[in-house]
Amino acid sequence: MQVDPRSTRFAAAATTLILALVLLTGNAWLLLAQGVLFALGAAGVSPYGLIFRRSVRPRLGPPAEMEDAAPPRFAQGVGLAFALAGLIGFTAQITPLALGATAAALLAAFLNAAFGFCLGCEMYLIIRRLMPAATR
Repeated sequence: MQVDPRSTRFAAAATTLILALVLLTGNAWLLLAQGVLFALGAAGVSPYGLIFRRSVRPRLGPPAEMEDAAPPRFAQGVGLAFALAGLIGFTAQITPLALGATAAALLAAFLNAAFGFCLGCEMYLIIRRLMPAATR
């Protein structure tokens, strides 16, 4: 499966905004909503991707090239893990965990949105290189 790389940056920009709001407001429900979006993205059904395809991409035209969907899907799974850690922190009233996990996810989303550098995608590629060929 292939994805438009502009779509992943669009999703990262939206995620950046939501996670910044979580940090500003301390709203765990908003983090839960982002966690659901991460889970959907990891499953290959990104609501942000749908919005991009229907509303933004027609105005931009087709992409110069498409990318493999596996690294961004893995990155969404990593985002989900950080959202879950943040939710545990909010629920257990462990403020450093709640804010730290949310801030880490925000940093990763911001790097992708602003610079096109996807930390989760890079993790995916490193893990793939380190895995023996027999286990793939």
